[in-house]
Amino acid sequence: MTTTQNVRAELRYLHITPRKVRAVAELVRGLTANAAEAQLILSSRRPATALLKLLRSAVQNANHNFKLESSKLYVKEIRVDQGPKLKRFMARARGSAGRIEKKMSHVTLILGVSDKVRPPQFTIPKPDKKSKRKEEHREASKKKTDETAKLTGAKTSHRLGAQEKKSGETQSTKRGAFQKMFRRKAI
Repeated sequence: MTTTQNVRAELRYLHITPRKVRAVAELVRGLTANAAEAQLILSSRRPATALLKLLRSAVQNANHNFKLESSKLYVKEIRVDQGPKLKRFMARARGSAGRIEKKMSHVTLILGVSDKVRPPQFTIPKPDKKSKRKEEHREASKKKTDETAKLTGAKTSHRLGAQEKKSGETQSTKRGAFQKMFRRKAI
């Protein structure tokens, strides 16, 4: 049985462009209130802090005004609209002026109430037996190198560098993955 009660909260005149806010809003659409809060806490994007405050405000409004449990709330709708623009100018070449628009956003969050709330979409992965064996093998080989280093009086730091080279991760592959993660435009 689902109820039709909704809780609405608005955030107006947020000084972040709607395009950036929509990218973060997509992460929480359809999640439970607790899962959405966890998602926003872990997000490093700037709009996440404003959306987190809005979500917490909506949950507290539901608790205080309608006596609803936060465990039954989910993000039914989140809408990001464009607010007014502040128009500024910057000096450009040959005495001309370049226009700068400082955009604002209006965010509307609607929480729905449902008895059939979806389970969280994240799970803690269990380590498989093969990875445990590899870990045990690494620890055993590390103990052996430490014991031989004690006997011979050699340092083990140069051996660690050799193990990193054997693993196959080079500096160029790490850099490529970093560049893919922080691209300028979203696909």
